[in-house]
Amino acid sequence: MSGRKLGCRPAVVLPGQPRLDGLRMMARKAPAVLDRSHINPAPLLLGNDQIGDCTSVGLANALRATAALGRFQIGVDDDNAIQFYAESTGYKPGCPETDQGGVEVDVLRFAVVCGYRLASGDYYPLWGTANAQDRNALALIMACLGTVYLGVLLSQSDMNQIEATNGACVLEADNSAYGDTTPGSAGGHCLLGWSYSGLSDSDTVDLLTWGTIQKATWGWLHSRIMEAHGLVWPQLTLANGLYPTGPELDALRAQNVEFLTP
Repeated sequence: MSGRKLGCRPAVVLPGQPRLDGLRMMARKAPAVLDRSHINPAPLLLGNDQIGDCTSVGLANALRATAALGRFQIGVDDDNAIQFYAESTGYKPGCPETDQGGVEVDVLRFAVVCGYRLASGDYYPLWGTANAQDRNALALIMACLGTVYLGVLLSQSDMNQIEATNGACVLEADNSAYGDTTPGSAGGHCLLGWSYSGLSDSDTVDLLTWGTIQKATWGWLHSRIMEAHGLVWPQLTLANGLYPTGPELDALRAQNVEFLTP
């Protein structure tokens, strides 16, 4: 498939934005392996081959992946994703000059206030940021929350390798055979971390993007990542018993409320 679009603007840290550090779940040691090969997260493309709506698509696919872990699914179509992209970033359909991508923390703030509107209802996430270079934290977010919402700086070599193999490759930090390996030389992209084969640099992470699962090494992610966030969907519950409830959920909700209070 050609026409993979990017649309994640440079990472921004806002005053008082919610963080996951203080939650009890983040004090655990992440599982050595997170094998979800038996579960289909069913990621969708949702227009990201035509416009830079990846920040919206990431939220939609996070909803779908969380639902898949609970053995059900949530319907999302292109119109849903494009509508949210338009409302959260100022994009005007039919006006290419307004297709400027989104800032992840702004998009997340919008989602908390206005929800992600679907035929099945409006879904309101709670969110918190993690240290993007803390591998244990990223792995814990996948294990406990279903996915980790990432902002990465893709190189031209990454895009060339994905295009040349139609995504049937493992992205590595030094893929210079495909061109310029400078992080960001192609642009920024929002995608999801879903599962992993281990926690060493050479182990692979399964990333949900462009309607499929793209493999990359942890070493690649370390090189390309610029931000990481965890999402909790209070309207959904994971079957694994790790999803935050009670005091932990209350603490995260309080952070989100405080962040939105002038």
